Parts: sequence; structure tokens; C-alpha cells
Amino acid sequence: MLTTNPFAELALIISPGVMKWFVLIMIVLVIGGTLYDVMHKKSAKYFFGVASKSAENATVPIDKAYRTGLALKTLTSDVLTSSEFCNPKRRIAHLLGMYGFVIFVLSTLVLVFGYTSVGATGGGFWAFLWYVGALMICVGGYWFWFFIRVDVSAEGNSPFRVVRADLFILSLLGMATFGLLWAIFQYSGAIALGGMFFILFLVSTLMLFGGIPWSKFAHMFFKPAAAFQKKVAMANGSAMNLPTNTRDDPEQQKRHSMELLRDAPMDMGLGIKREAPRHY
Repeated sequence: MLTTNPFAELALIISPGVMKWFVLIMIVLVIGGTLYDVMHKKSAKYFFGVASKSAENATVPIDKAYRTGLALKTLTSDVLTSSEFCNPKRRIAHLLGMYGFVIFVLSTLVLVFGYTSVGATGGGFWAFLWYVGALMICVGGYWFWFFIRVDVSAEGNSPFRVVRADLFILSLLGMATFGLLWAIFQYSGAIALGGMFFILFLVSTLMLFGGIPWSKFAHMFFKPAAAFQKKVAMANGSAMNLPTNTRDDPEQQKRHSMELLRDAPMDMGLGIKREAPRHY
């Protein structure tokens, strides 16, 4: 079953052209939803404003070679390995979901556009990747949903509590879960169950890609850019207008808004370390 292309079997009922148009519409929704999200939240305007201010306040010149190195470091560290997560469990769950989603989407594109036409054969490798990607999404997503979410693990709320901010993770899990169930029941010959889960698969996919303006889907595009800009700001000395030295430095003491704390000891305020940092 793991090497059987579920879209090839579906092509006996639904035209391959219809499937291809559906995928193209999803791509348009991603592009349009992301652009709307950026304009509505004015994140692009804020990002370019921060970058401009950082360049104005820079004290250390950065050449193109060094900037390229920072970009590569951002790609290998922040993007490919999600090094910003201090919690190893959250990091692993995120990587499973991220790479699972990439594998799932890529294999779907190959299977739909390359192996659904009349007389098409092969595609077993890509079908296997499709199942692997869906399983990775489910493992990482359900692990996060039931055990790692801060409002569940730290605040004690029910794992079945749902708010609007959960649209992204729930629609992503629905797409992977219902997609797997559709493929399994379709392969086993349970037409009714397969059809039901296929409809749920389509609904979840529409919610995921059509709900971008109301979910955190778009953050995967501009978050790497923000991480890169943060590295540039630290390298050029502007430091995003934040203190770079410790509180015992006279210049940093003058920056403090509360006169009472300007001469405070360095070990003051460490009560937060009484609790293990497990929230994120």
C-alpha cells in the first residue's frame, strides 16, 4: 500500500485535470493569503522600517561576504534545524511537522502532475514519501497538541480546548490524518469510508490554505527574514536599539528608566530561575 499512488486510483473517478486545477488553486490561495496577511498586519512595513533603522544606527560596517555568511547561518541554523527552540521536545515536534509538510506537499505535486494521466505508471517512491510526510505531520502535530502546547503542559488547560489561533495546526493535522485515512480505506476497497475521509481531506486542505489570513501559516515565509535581520543588527552594532552590555556598565545604568534599579546588584531578580524553563 505504501507504494500505491492514491491519486492514480482517484483518477478513475475524478479527472486528473480537475485534481491539477485544485492544486493550482491551493497555490494561488497560499500566495494571495500570504500577501494579504503581510499587508493587513503591516509586517513588511515594520520589517523594512526596522532594517532601515538598524542600518542608520550601525556602528560596524558589514560587507557582502559577511552578510552572505549570516544568510547561510540563518538558513542552516534557524530554518533547517530550528535552533531558536530551547525546548528539545518542541524543537523535534516542530521539525517533524515542518519536514513532514514539505515532503507531503512536494510528493503531492509530483504524484498529481506526473502520475495521474491515463496510462501513467510508476510513482511508487513518491507515493511512499507521501505517506511518510503525512505520518511525520501526525507524529509531530499530535505530540505538540496533546503534550507540548504551553496552555496544556504549563497552564493545565484541556488538550481539547480550541481557539481561533489553533486553525493552522488543526487544519494541518486534519489534512494529514484524513489524507491517510482516505488512502487506507480507498486501497482496502471501503468506498463509502474512503469517500467520506476524502471529503474531509479536501475540507481540511481548503481550511489550511484558504485560512492563511487568519492563521500563522504565513509566518514560515517572513520568520526567516526576521531571524536574518536580527543577526545583521547584532553584527553591525545597532543591536535593534537594545542594551548589549551588562547592568554594571555605567552607560547601561544610565539607560535604565527606574532610578532605583540603576545601582541594583547583578544577581537581583533571579527568582524566575526557581522554576525550570519548560514553557517554551
